Amino acid sequence: MGIISFIKGGVAELAIARPDSAKDFWVYKHPDQNIPMKAQLTVDSDEVALFFKDGKYVGSFSAGRHTLDASNIPFLGLLIDKFTGGNVFICEVFFVNTREMPSIKFGTSIGDVQDPQTQLRIRLMVYGEFSAKVIDPIKFVLGIVGQRATDNDAFLGWFKSQVQKTMKDGIASLIVKQNWPLMKVTSGAYTEDIETTTLDHVRKNIEPYGVEIMRFGDFSVSMDQADKDRLDKLVDRMAYVGGMGSAPGGMAAYQQLAQAEMMMGAAEGMKKGGDGGGAFQGAGIGMGFAMAGQMAGQMQNATAHAPVAESKESIMATLKQLGELKAAGILNDTEFDAKKKELLAKL
Repeated sequence: MGIISFIKGGVAELAIARPDSAKDFWVYKHPDQNIPMKAQLTVDSDEVALFFKDGKYVGSFSAGRHTLDASNIPFLGLLIDKFTGGNVFICEVFFVNTREMPSIKFGTSIGDVQDPQTQLRIRLMVYGEFSAKVIDPIKFVLGIVGQRATDNDAFLGWFKSQVQKTMKDGIASLIVKQNWPLMKVTSGAYTEDIETTTLDHVRKNIEPYGVEIMRFGDFSVSMDQADKDRLDKLVDRMAYVGGMGSAPGGMAAYQQLAQAEMMMGAAEGMKKGGDGGGAFQGAGIGMGFAMAGQMAGQMQNATAHAPVAESKESIMATLKQLGELKAAGILNDTEFDAKKKELLAKL
């Protein structure tokens, strides 16, 4: 039994190859730096084996089975340990995968971007997947060793962080530079432009490490659902006001829209933060009533110079806003009914 164990141990020492469990790794480092003379090195068709000593590249082997013998492979002579009688190479061996690696998923926040259409600040996300491959194995190993990412998991973590950082900076800058409305950005209207520009930008930042991003898949820019609802609502209201355009009372309607947004924001704040006690609740209702009165006053001033048809539209818009204030708890029934009666009397 001891002889069999010795033979098995000798065979293991003589066989240098990437194990089956590491076939899908970007990089696999052979665990032993002491490699016996005449060892058999096996390199698969989709990889290359690189030899390093003291952090410096010495030589490489392409696909095939190779007998490590310094007498016919000159660079191996640089690796011989003379203290062992020339029977052992002292080196680091890296197996680098050279095929295209698909379906690498990513997802990151782009950050807060100001929408040019509404001036709201919206948090955007980008997610999808990409494929990449090693195009320069020597640069690749030198780069990841410099980053201390010498195993597969460490490399993937570092690599994805580099890609996502470049995406985050590049996409935000592009959207701001092009002045694109965020509703169109997240609808996919500019996805092809964003994807092409991002791919070029990422390649420039990643290729110095010997890796190339080949292509993106399922590339998408999105926003939080709450932000989307908020943006949808404001864009619709702005479209309504824009439709009033140059008509008399149009500016008054825009001011009413701005005031309504402020009041609805206050209502949402009270919902999230609680009523804060009776005094605060009373103050909030008083504020809403005062704002509603101010809206009605502006409506009266605007309609003094407006045609009858326009006055009706403006009054109905104000009634709608008052209804939303009531639903949000800013106005009580008595206050709402009083303002409603006052506005209906003008029709």
